Amino acid sequence: MREKEGLQHLGSRETAYRFDYDPDLLESFSNKHPENEYFVKFNCPEFTSLCPITGQPDFATVYISYVPDEKLVESKSLKLYLFSFRDHGDFHEDVINVIMNDLIRLLSPRYIEVWGKFLPRGGLSIDPYCNYGKPGTRWEEAAWERLRLHDLYPEKVDNR
Repeated sequence: MREKEGLQHLGSRETAYRFDYDPDLLESFSNKHPENEYFVKFNCPEFTSLCPITGQPDFATVYISYVPDEKLVESKSLKLYLFSFRDHGDFHEDVINVIMNDLIRLLSPRYIEVWGKFLPRGGLSIDPYCNYGKPGTRWEEAAWERLRLHDLYPEKVDNR
């Protein structure tokens, strides 16, 4: 399957970890069930990037959920891609939108949402959320509704 799909990272025993933002690390493979609508969810509880002003590290859990169409993201490539933000300086909101936009370019999903829950710095945590529904489909409308109702019932935060 690795060779058939053109995957470079999966199964490689000589993985090079990059810490400079690199969307070219992302790889995809064919969805064997494009007739089905289903969610794929990734949680990255050890995400780090840098504050673009101070250079200090920002830590977050990043949640990525999507409804695939013809392609799925290969998980090892996603891990390497997320690691590539480690020395990347950008604001929290920008990082989360960049991740979503890179995955849209790679996958053209029916629906995707990316949510970053950043640990506080200076006594303030920032939790940017963005989503996308494929234009002209019911997922476009679902994305708007999900965004509109996104924080209607916010979770209690007592551990950050």
